[in-house]
Amino acid sequence: MKISRLLLSVVTCLILLPTVYAQNSRKFDVVVYGGTAGGVMTAVAAAREGLSVALLEPGKHLGGMVTGGLSRTDFGKKEVIGGIALEFYQRAGKKYGRDIEWMPEPRIAEAILNEMIAEAKTVTVFLHHRLKEKGGVKKQGTRISEITLENGARFAGAIFADASYEGDLLAQAKVDFTWGRESSAQYGESLAGVRPKDRNHQFDFPVSAYDENKKLLPEIQTEPRGEIGTGDRKVQAYNYRMILTNDPANRLPFTKPSTYDPKRFELAARWLQGLAKEKGRAPRMNEILLPAQIAGKQKWDFNNRGAFSTDYIGKSWDYPNASYKRRAEIWADHKRYTQELFYFLQNDPRVPKETQAEVAAFGLAKDEFTDNDHWPYQLYVREARRMVGDYVVAQKDIQTELTKPDVIAMGSYNSDSHNVQRYVTPEGNAQNEGNMEVSVTPYHIPYRVLLPRKTQATNLFVPVCFSASHVTYSTLRMEPQYMMIGQAAGIAAKMALEKKLAVQDIDTAALKAKLLSLGAVMEWKKP
Repeated sequence: MKISRLLLSVVTCLILLPTVYAQNSRKFDVVVYGGTAGGVMTAVAAAREGLSVALLEPGKHLGGMVTGGLSRTDFGKKEVIGGIALEFYQRAGKKYGRDIEWMPEPRIAEAILNEMIAEAKTVTVFLHHRLKEKGGVKKQGTRISEITLENGARFAGAIFADASYEGDLLAQAKVDFTWGRESSAQYGESLAGVRPKDRNHQFDFPVSAYDENKKLLPEIQTEPRGEIGTGDRKVQAYNYRMILTNDPANRLPFTKPSTYDPKRFELAARWLQGLAKEKGRAPRMNEILLPAQIAGKQKWDFNNRGAFSTDYIGKSWDYPNASYKRRAEIWADHKRYTQELFYFLQNDPRVPKETQAEVAAFGLAKDEFTDNDHWPYQLYVREARRMVGDYVVAQKDIQTELTKPDVIAMGSYNSDSHNVQRYVTPEGNAQNEGNMEVSVTPYHIPYRVLLPRKTQATNLFVPVCFSASHVTYSTLRMEPQYMMIGQAAGIAAKMALEKKLAVQDIDTAALKAKLLSLGAVMEWKKP
């Protein structure tokens, strides 16, 4: 498959000197901050409605996780994915000569997003544009009037959308938000707060948390677990979704990192040795990593699996409210951990030789992330800030109260939280906590999740860090849902501007009808 090098020219990327920007504010109908897939679809949907759109991305690539390593799409029930999200996967299919492709390669996904922006015509993309860390948002009453970027650029808009994974714009706009886990009592959620031991991604046999000198092993926290059902400010684990290949012609091997210390993986070594003893054989790669072949190619999306894997448990807690500097450190720390983990699995003598050989067959793909040393562009920020609007979707909205009058799309993936912490049990063993994989019946996503409280912001949409509890965010946080919610935001922006309304006051019946005309799915029938 060949992608034209001229594709980059279809996206306008303006990087001007701060002294130039300081003169005037650029004006657009809609200003979208965050070039995630949800942000791209917000921008494209608004442009298709005839609006002028600025799409601001702090990094150098669009797409977030869709182009940054997550190729194994978390679709749940495919039947509920419609509208602009379905269009994206159908476009991916055409790239491969078939009707649809749910697991496109990152470079292909990026090409599709760039094509959609180019076709929309009234979207201008500004890469390397990060919100000024302090004082970046200007408001007049409840309306955001202008934002300022680190490079001095200023953007005025009638409507704004915070489509970032972090929610920095909404936070600076003084919109209420939270992070971490609510208690079971807060919203009456049986799944909330600290969880009992889950059957998945746990240590299923005792593995001591201490070395021979009774010193705590690396990668285990000193903090106590907390009581079951209590809330905390701890965040589920992040990781890099690695795109690896076993094609010798396209493979770059993992080399020994300069920071590598085998003692870091003593817990992993003990677990692997115990696993081998329990099973009577060497652990298989798919018991400690989760590879998924993508697009029928000799290329795999590697995710977390098992008690000790690519999830860097307990190292995401600072991230939601961290400074830009601290976030950069967290990204770098996750990268080092992942590099060292793969080197350990492929080379450490404590790893059974059969397991070593299976993992060693894989390396970085030369044809992906070519301007980033073939490393994924995006850290998988599974959850950071979550807005607290007038309506917070909670466990009841995904289990019992499944329909909504202001429906904009549907969700169907498990309520899926990765582990939050790794602690020491009273017996002195290591244990993980926080994993949650609870199936749901397909449910309506209400327009209200996009909306801040009307007393706080009347021209802001939040299609990624939307108003949801941790339990419910854990099912809604899938990229197809971000795309569909983004489409609703783009169309609602047009409706709000046309009628000169607060975003909270648009006609949701008309929004629903418009989305249905564009292929949205709002009803699911069990096959």
